[in-house]
Amino acid sequence: MGAVEARLAELGVEVPGVAAPVAAYVPAVVTGNLVYTSGQLPFVSGALPATGKVGDGHGLVPADEAKEYARLCALNALAAVKSQLGSLDRVTRIVKVVGFVASDPAFTGQPGVVNGASEFIGEVFGDAGVHARSAVGVAVLPLDAPVEVELIAEFE
Repeated sequence: MGAVEARLAELGVEVPGVAAPVAAYVPAVVTGNLVYTSGQLPFVSGALPATGKVGDGHGLVPADEAKEYARLCALNALAAVKSQLGSLDRVTRIVKVVGFVASDPAFTGQPGVVNGASEFIGEVFGDAGVHARSAVGVAVLPLDAPVEVELIAEFE
């Protein structure tokens, strides 16, 4: 077991299998020394743990739950990276994270939700996990997921 997988084990996390694409694309692409992942949804064993818009109020996904789903998305993105590299120990830096939050029109807490992904990446990679980021509110995501995350990783 490599150092990154050992760190994940310390965190009580196992890298899942790569989520099957829901349309005409691949989970990740390598070009040069970068891996670009497709947007990853918060699948757990092939199912979404929640659907709908993020916000405050009845019928909405609370921001603290959406933050946990962003963490799951980041884990699924790491699975996509691993599928291309064979080992997450080859990652030298997480360059960029982009998070999309299906938002109720009144919700403006997208950065806090996407922190779930950013904080997780930091826990796993330490200084190599410090990255640039965008957190974007959108009207709807595939399969009515509350959050989606993609990333770019540099590797050796």
